[in-house]
Amino acid sequence: MSLISLLSRTKLYWGLITIFLIGVFGSPISSKGNNIFLSYGNLLDVLRQVSTTGLIATGMTAVILTGGIDLSVGSLMAICSVVCAMLLTVPGVTPSAALGVPTTALVALCLGALLTRFILLNIEKSRAGADASRELRLDRVRGLVIPGVVGVILCCLSLWYLLPQVETKFGVLGVLLVAPCVGLLFGTINGFIIVAGRLQPFIVTLAMMVTALGVARLTAGQNNAVLPVYTGSNATAEFEILRSLVFGVVPMPGLFFLGAIVIYGAVLRFTPFGRYVYAIGGNEEAARLSGIAAGRVKIATYAVSGLLAGIAAVLYVAQYRQGKPDAGAGLELDAIAAVVIGGTSLMGGRGSLIGTFCGVLIFGLLSNILQLHNINSNLQLVLKGAIIIGTVLVQERNAGDLLSYLRLPNGRAAQKETAAAKRPSQETSSL
Repeated sequence: MSLISLLSRTKLYWGLITIFLIGVFGSPISSKGNNIFLSYGNLLDVLRQVSTTGLIATGMTAVILTGGIDLSVGSLMAICSVVCAMLLTVPGVTPSAALGVPTTALVALCLGALLTRFILLNIEKSRAGADASRELRLDRVRGLVIPGVVGVILCCLSLWYLLPQVETKFGVLGVLLVAPCVGLLFGTINGFIIVAGRLQPFIVTLAMMVTALGVARLTAGQNNAVLPVYTGSNATAEFEILRSLVFGVVPMPGLFFLGAIVIYGAVLRFTPFGRYVYAIGGNEEAARLSGIAAGRVKIATYAVSGLLAGIAAVLYVAQYRQGKPDAGAGLELDAIAAVVIGGTSLMGGRGSLIGTFCGVLIFGLLSNILQLHNINSNLQLVLKGAIIIGTVLVQERNAGDLLSYLRLPNGRAAQKETAAAKRPSQETSSL
């Protein structure tokens, strides 16, 4: 492998290293002569701040790999933050309890049944062998009765655990169960409409973005623009654990983000589901003809995207001590930018969660560097936009084409050649 080829394959990591070095050598110095950027507290703050965007970007990566897009994740995080904050602070049958508890029960029922059926089907496939696996069908007991019973048991267990908390206030595990289930339900609805209705993901998720924002405002109430959460006062003191340092080293939100990257990355890299995701993004029709249940895989990616948005909402409430209907405004754009910076193609079929991890860190380090230098917030947006464009041009290897086009004589010549190439095809089509 040549040096140029090696540099081309590792350019994302070189970009991350470059941003880091810029932060190191351009960092302000504290009164004690210490490098502020390299301080442990500052680097922990970077990891803490990128965790919410990172969780959203993790789910977004699989969606984009299938050739889709999810514009609703910001609003899904907002509604989940409202549900989380209200469950923590308001006892009784509130709109959040009325939405969250039945949703969790429904998710437990469906997931229990589907996972049980999946396990039984794979056990039967392993017994039957590879030749008969495609035509294999479960009998009524194993295909319907046993999964249904398991689903009902999990549904009852979830209600047994959650209903007593409705009359008091929810604890940490309660909101960590309910809020992600709400996000998962909305994400599943996204995927189902896209697949069953054969609609463009952009339109469906845009509609869901508006719908979820309205549901979040209705759930919070007209007089509740912000739902404050004070641990030890109006909410359980145990909720403070979600913003603490694990063993005094890693912030809890960062641990969730790293765990999501590792687990979902392993799923996409080593399981048939991951291979199906890449196959659908490469050529969905070919994937269908090869026997892949493309619709189910796409629904699953949108469901996981909503699930991770729900987890991000709980961490948002813990970090900022509030839930509000506009908590995730613009977050979907940051997540998409991080995914694209990480080398995932918007056309689908190419990318990885390692790249997304680097993209999230690049985005976070860049924001931190600009804040340390007290750059005007509006100018920060301009610089971020320019850097995103430049990074994507490098990732897609189109920077050279752009530079050659900017040379006016060559650019005009290229335009004439393109027009001349199109003219015969237009004349043929007119004939």
